[in-house]
Amino acid sequence: MSNSITVARPESQAEQLFLLFHGVGSNAQDLVPMGHRLSTAFPRAFIVSVQAPYLSDFGSGFQWFSVRDVTEDNRVQRVREAMPAFVQTVQAWRKEAHVDVARTVLIGFSQGAIMALESTRNASPLSGRVAAIAGRFAQLPTESAPGTVVHFFHGKRDLVMPYTRTLEAAEHIAALGGDVTADILPLAGHEANAEIITLLIERLQNPAPMRRLGDAGGASPSAAPKKL
Repeated sequence: MSNSITVARPESQAEQLFLLFHGVGSNAQDLVPMGHRLSTAFPRAFIVSVQAPYLSDFGSGFQWFSVRDVTEDNRVQRVREAMPAFVQTVQAWRKEAHVDVARTVLIGFSQGAIMALESTRNASPLSGRVAAIAGRFAQLPTESAPGTVVHFFHGKRDLVMPYTRTLEAAEHIAALGGDVTADILPLAGHEANAEIITLLIERLQNPAPMRRLGDAGGASPSAAPKKL
């Protein structure tokens, strides 16, 4: 927790806890601007940009698990080994903020999104909502996470993490009966740009539409998404 950055700490009891998880090779500072946007929209939220615990294989920045020689098979095991530290981190910040599971939101970018999504497999729910930006599941779940809404955001021009991973996962969660939204941005790449953050805030400010898929290309963020 010591290397993480507390972006906002309300003087009174926090209404929500937002935990932001950066991508591999980055650090907690990377998502601080997103945290500031969230603090404006949610002035009574406790907001933390969490730094991953291990030095990155890239020679700078940090990571939750190694991506060196990563494959579809070994990624699952690497995430599984990293998950206890991730769970402990979420629980520690929840205790610090005095916020319960239902009012906890995990927001991850890239590898941070992988960890946030995979945490929904935990026997005891960690959060009421998970927002995955340019992310994916290490392996698609076999059942939905009761009580957890999943929001996906992905750029169609992402050359690092194909946006089709988001479409596949959103449709899969919907088929399992889970609560999910997915917004695909045609002009965005592997990034958490201003448009994505605006959509993220909108999703978090409103009750989640159940099992919806949206396309934000050229449309207002408030445009109604299409049903799956």
